[in-house]
Amino acid sequence: MDGPWRLALATTKESTYPGGSKERVRRAGNNVRTGTATTDDYAVIDLWRAAHRPVLNTFQAILRTRPRGTKIIVAQRHKRKSTIFNKLIRFSSMQLHRMDDVAGCRLIFNNIDELYKFRSKLHKARFNHVRKNDIDKYDYIKSPNPTTGYRGVHDVYEYDVNSASGAPYKGLFIEIQYRTKFQHAWATCVEVIGFITESQPKFQQGDRRFQTILELASEIIARVFEKRKSNHPDIVNSELVKQFLSLDKEIGFISLLKALNLSDKEISKKKNLILIFSENSTLETLAFRDATAALRALFKLESESPEKDVVLVRADTSDEIRVAFKNYFSDARDFIKLIEDGCEKLAGKKVIHRA
Repeated sequence: MDGPWRLALATTKESTYPGGSKERVRRAGNNVRTGTATTDDYAVIDLWRAAHRPVLNTFQAILRTRPRGTKIIVAQRHKRKSTIFNKLIRFSSMQLHRMDDVAGCRLIFNNIDELYKFRSKLHKARFNHVRKNDIDKYDYIKSPNPTTGYRGVHDVYEYDVNSASGAPYKGLFIEIQYRTKFQHAWATCVEVIGFITESQPKFQQGDRRFQTILELASEIIARVFEKRKSNHPDIVNSELVKQFLSLDKEIGFISLLKALNLSDKEISKKKNLILIFSENSTLETLAFRDATAALRALFKLESESPEKDVVLVRADTSDEIRVAFKNYFSDARDFIKLIEDGCEKLAGKKVIHRA
């Protein structure tokens, strides 16, 4: 890893664009897609990914100054290298330098009204960074994802700065995710299923029954806790619960989630945390005070242990990390309670046995 890292640092001094140029980053991504990537390609990609760190820090600072005095949770994450590569392979027209969710900030709200109020104020904020999407383009609350039942709102911003030190990062993208705590509990469960089974419902891969039951769960949570509809708006309440319980009995969905062993790892007070998953889904954590040291360690781990799933996250407190990234701690307790209560309210009686 030291060689590619040195090449990345050298490229920073020689060029204003991380990785050499947009064309060089695009070519490296295409080589990953075709299985022909070289050591230099991976070094270019590492530099390009690392350059999103200052962008993340800038936006987290912007976002954190606004919800003071509220219970809004703000966290950030670098998209995992394995997820980036998987996305390149799944979408043949995707060009790496145009991928807009490599850097991401997540905000979690108590309710939909708070979410839209915050987002509206952010849209009116005075800064040079440019929102690239129309206001409703990625609004999956007004229009839930018809394939998965995902609900939430995304905005994509293009980083813009006039300073010489910030020039190399100009034009990089960042995705802002807005979710309520109910939408977040559901999205967490989707990620957890991807960790503990052979299926990936987030990407419509594997056993279709997991995707279906999560769609039904999205509808239940939306109706009961947010007085909205998801992607099955025409199913009556009784039939919705019936279909969910029938599929749950068939695949043992709730029992599977209840059987999870939560990680008892202590999260350090250091703000930069690397989470490492082995093939048996055990979790290791490494904490760093310095963001640069965390990035070096991340790239080294990815290079030396490609069989492991490694992700770098950041939040101000350990509680915020656990809430914002519950999926990485295999924690679906909030989701289970929402589904138990939701089915009971829609059916008018207790229908799920509570352990």
